[in-house]
Amino acid sequence: MTDSAETTDVKQATNAMRIALSLKRNGVRYIFGQSNPPTVTLACSDIGIEQIGYRQENSGTYMAQAYAMCTNTIPVVTAQHGPAATLLVAGLAESLKASYPVVALVEEVSREEEEKNAFQEIDHLELFKGVAKWIKKIPIQERIEDYVDMAFKIAASGRPGPTVLLLPKDIITDTKEYPINETRSQNSGVFPLDRTTADSAKIDEAADLLREAKQPFIYAGGGVVSSGALNEIRELQEECSIPVATTTMGKGSVDEEHPLTMGPIGYYMGKRGVSKHLKPMVQEADVILLVGNRTNQNGTDSWTLLPKEAKYIHIDIDPVEIGRNYESLRLVGDAKLTLAALKESLLKKGVQKRTETRESVEKRIQLSREMHKEDMKEIYSAESGKIKVERFLYEVEKRLDDDHIVVADASISSVWNANYLKAIKDRKFIFPRGLAGLGWGLPMGMGAKIANPDKKVFCLVGDGGFGHVWSELETCKRLGIQVVVAVINNGILGYQKYAETAMFGRYTNICDFSFVDHTQIAAGCGIKGIKVDTIEDIPAALDEAFQSNETVVIDLLSDPNNIPPVGVMDAINN
Repeated sequence: MTDSAETTDVKQATNAMRIALSLKRNGVRYIFGQSNPPTVTLACSDIGIEQIGYRQENSGTYMAQAYAMCTNTIPVVTAQHGPAATLLVAGLAESLKASYPVVALVEEVSREEEEKNAFQEIDHLELFKGVAKWIKKIPIQERIEDYVDMAFKIAASGRPGPTVLLLPKDIITDTKEYPINETRSQNSGVFPLDRTTADSAKIDEAADLLREAKQPFIYAGGGVVSSGALNEIRELQEECSIPVATTTMGKGSVDEEHPLTMGPIGYYMGKRGVSKHLKPMVQEADVILLVGNRTNQNGTDSWTLLPKEAKYIHIDIDPVEIGRNYESLRLVGDAKLTLAALKESLLKKGVQKRTETRESVEKRIQLSREMHKEDMKEIYSAESGKIKVERFLYEVEKRLDDDHIVVADASISSVWNANYLKAIKDRKFIFPRGLAGLGWGLPMGMGAKIANPDKKVFCLVGDGGFGHVWSELETCKRLGIQVVVAVINNGILGYQKYAETAMFGRYTNICDFSFVDHTQIAAGCGIKGIKVDTIEDIPAALDEAFQSNETVVIDLLSDPNNIPPVGVMDAINN
């Protein structure tokens, strides 16, 4: 069986092929893997499902999550049992916290060899317990289709997240052919799988709060993006005249050039932060609508940013998140449908007060933008001196397409992209902010490009995070994945060094690195590397990189004393 067109009439197949056929029925086009389990990988190849062969399991999960973020379909990552499986944990943990579905297919020792210290045997149920919504083992071959479908449905339903399906080796290496369960015909590989709307009476109550409020705003989180609710929140913003701020993962929910967009807020409203001058507006609010927002530590500046006296409305698919940190009017439901219903309720009741105050709100936001421009004037106009990341991104911004995909690693890279690149029109922003671990940047850029081969991808990473995953440059070369990745080469573990200095007046010895030439690493993988060590080099380097049809690494030798606009670091930010 080698032609995918021939699979529809198949009545029986090997167990490995039955798994592959079940994946295909659930919309899977790629598996992120490294051969294992080989029988399943080969079966997938035979019916047109391509393996994206990663160099390391962590990276495979990061690629898979970005693929999900760009397609709203459920990706599959595969791994061998034992040590390979352990390396899936970090990526699945990020997916769980960020609420994105990934199905992990993990090879398991044969059933007759369990608890005998078989080669690389480990208790996978315990291993994945804290990082997945569901972990099950296929018990018998008769249930293959049932269990594959369960993995997809549970990953996509309710609050999306990762699931793990264990594949016993004796089942998947069996060469006999068995009947295919033809009662399984649905595709459950999309999310949200089921959309629900919040209670209509509570929606009307929320509308009353918003229409009568003195200074309301909407605080949009990543749930707006994952729900595909961009049109709905933008319509609510415009038609009901309510300003919108975003979390880091909510960036892109609204157009940041809209006069009622406040921009990203949270712990990075310090010196030169893009929304610094709107902090009083946030803290004066009397009604705040939270949408798909975890109200986590960074998004609330350690729960100090949002006013305690305000009334809160919270839309979330997960009832546990509502009221976790701010008691709220509970709107349990899908963001897309609930925002649409809320807009209709507001318009039916009338939004005269919002319309009357709109001009003054817009003026306040515009003034903050002008003040930010003044804050940045010296850095943006600099033609010499040490390279500041803001100066580099000022040139990047000029070259981004309206539908560019912009990716950041965690830590300071996310702070830079959130503050100094604009979410306008159809730009897509990707941040690993579920747990915010280092090393996600490049693999996430790769996953985004695989999902959107016709769109350009720009990725910003630090030298600390890039060091975790630069082996994936070989994957880019081998598979023809094109990403422009800029490495902030400042020779330090930046966030750690700045935070330790600000809090303790000194820092630990890992914070300083020896020099690494990332252009040489790129060259060793057959990838173009461009060194940028002066401001005047930036435009030409970016033009060359953005015009290339292959991955390019920009090695940005930047100022190690370039402090980001994180409030706790203001004391050392000169």
